[in-house]
Amino acid sequence: MNELNLLNNLFDVIDADCVLPGLNIKKTCQGPKVDVKENKEAYTLEMDLPGKTDKDIDIELNRNVLTISSEIKSAKEEKIEEKADKKEEKKDEVKWLIRERSFAKFSRSFTLPEDVDGENLSANVKNGVLTVTMPRRAPVTPKKIEVTCA
Repeated sequence: MNELNLLNNLFDVIDADCVLPGLNIKKTCQGPKVDVKENKEAYTLEMDLPGKTDKDIDIELNRNVLTISSEIKSAKEEKIEEKADKKEEKKDEVKWLIRERSFAKFSRSFTLPEDVDGENLSANVKNGVLTVTMPRRAPVTPKKIEVTCA
């Protein structure tokens, strides 16, 4: 068992409501779910990103490490101007009862296999699923070097 599995299992065992009621540690610490598959031509990564568009997602490849991230901040609330008479109620004042969608941020990194052709990666998002296709390079074949007499 590696360290990552140990950490994931730890969060499976913890009963977060006993520690901090109302805080679900498992949901708070998890990033988007990912599936990775391969065939002879390419690797394919699929990540669940419900509600995200192509403008919300950043993908970067740096030294064979693929990083997928997103950050969305809530729309700025309109400021309500103070009225001269403070006894008068503000007509457009909003009172939040539940506000869970104000901020979302994640970043996940994946070390790619050596045979990935980093120059030809492609990504698209459709129906809340990001698909990153990583074509494989042709395998390097041994080269025969001819020896000559000097």
